[in-house]
Amino acid sequence: MRSMPCGSGNPPLFLLAAFVLLAACSRSEVPPASTLLIQNVQIVDGSGASSFAGALRVSGNTIEAVGDLEPRPGETVHDGGGLTLAPGFIDTHSHGSRDLLAHPDALPAISQGITTVIIGQDGGSILPLDDFFSEIEALTVAVNVASYVGHNSIRSKVMGNDFRRKASSSEVDAMAAMLTEELASGALGLSTGLEYEPGIYSDPGEVLALAQLTADAGGRYISHVRSEDRWFDEALDEIINIGRVTGMPVQVSHIKLAMKRLWGEAPRIIAKLDAARAAGVQVTADIYPYEYWQSNLMVLLPERDYTDRAAIEEALDQIAPPDGLWITSFAPDPSLVGMTLTEIAAKRGIDAPTAFRQLAEEVERDAEATGSDSVSIIGTSMIEKDIAELMRWPHTNICTDGGFVDLHPRARGAFTRVLGRYVREQNVMSLEEAVYKMTGLSAQHMGFSDRGIIRPGAAADLVLFDPHTVIDRATPDMPELLSEGIHAVWVGGDLVFENGRATDARPGTVIRRSDL
Repeated sequence: MRSMPCGSGNPPLFLLAAFVLLAACSRSEVPPASTLLIQNVQIVDGSGASSFAGALRVSGNTIEAVGDLEPRPGETVHDGGGLTLAPGFIDTHSHGSRDLLAHPDALPAISQGITTVIIGQDGGSILPLDDFFSEIEALTVAVNVASYVGHNSIRSKVMGNDFRRKASSSEVDAMAAMLTEELASGALGLSTGLEYEPGIYSDPGEVLALAQLTADAGGRYISHVRSEDRWFDEALDEIINIGRVTGMPVQVSHIKLAMKRLWGEAPRIIAKLDAARAAGVQVTADIYPYEYWQSNLMVLLPERDYTDRAAIEEALDQIAPPDGLWITSFAPDPSLVGMTLTEIAAKRGIDAPTAFRQLAEEVERDAEATGSDSVSIIGTSMIEKDIAELMRWPHTNICTDGGFVDLHPRARGAFTRVLGRYVREQNVMSLEEAVYKMTGLSAQHMGFSDRGIIRPGAAADLVLFDPHTVIDRATPDMPELLSEGIHAVWVGGDLVFENGRATDARPGTVIRRSDL
């Protein structure tokens, strides 16, 4: 369009009419942005600061404003009824990867307020991660998903069945190449499960080399350390050294003192971790609020020798007593599921160590025939006092360590158990501190800057709950029971849970490291 010469007067009337018509059409074709106002709530913002009364406005998938807000004409309004509104909880240690494909509503997670799950834990991840992310995005799910890449998974790919040894330099190089590809696909970093096959056979040098590559790529490190019982101190030394040498953040997965001889040692362990932090190591931890864990049978025997009766007797005396160890899956004889080792021994007319050996033999035979591990157990190894002290450590956040199809009650109750039992009933910490350990602190530990906090511009992942009634209901006998007291959950501004049920919304996104 030619510019009009200076002093030539006003543009022709037909041009003015065209401009007016175009503006009118634009206004009519672009409706006002849809917003959501959540009002009449007590806001706990995820920073650890004191709660405050107010309202929150969501525009699209982010928080637009927080404070004393009035409804706009045509705006969707959700009356919170004076309940507590917090950022959606972040589960920093989830085993819901495969489960999520079968259960995209993620009901066990959202029903306890979780809006983001971090998978690829304990050294195990789906490979290649890029394909899994694409599958999740095509399926659409209710929660946000991020993942680590698992050391055990890439070690298995490289070494196959010949893994019961130190890896050669060429094998470590092959693992490094795979790790590089997975990190480029968006993995948050490297996870290890050094108490499990095949990672238990790796030497510290192998792990450190892969950790250094991860650090150089800007990633993080999270680990089920080499021992949570007999050699716990040495296992902590290893992860602390990885943090010291690489300079990257390192996280101890589901921290616990899982042996009688360690009970009461929480203050000493915390002092050890504090000393490492004072020396510049960015070491943190996550924890779940139960005295019992879930794993496989042979994890109780680090030498993997079920013919060693002395080792079995020590495990049953110090780590998981026979009446506190029960079967949650057992392919050779499914009738044993739900029974304790004490009950199995009585049924077979033998003592508990002999029953343990028999079960291990049966599992080995079944594994040889089917190619898969066919047993899962729950073992009681911790005490409440240690759990509470480790949970109170300023650098511990909350997790589930559970899947979505899980016989351990943590899968449906870990976060609500903290809010109900550790906050309201036992006063282990304040509500604001607990929410911080479920949101803001968790986000920091995973490297997230746009979620885990209520502020303008942050992701609109939110949970509305009643602090006076919120509680877990799942038990080892009835692990399928959902929590109470969670009233509504939003992911990216979309309502995914309300009135005890999942909605049809599937707004979850994949969080890649490049997104952070």
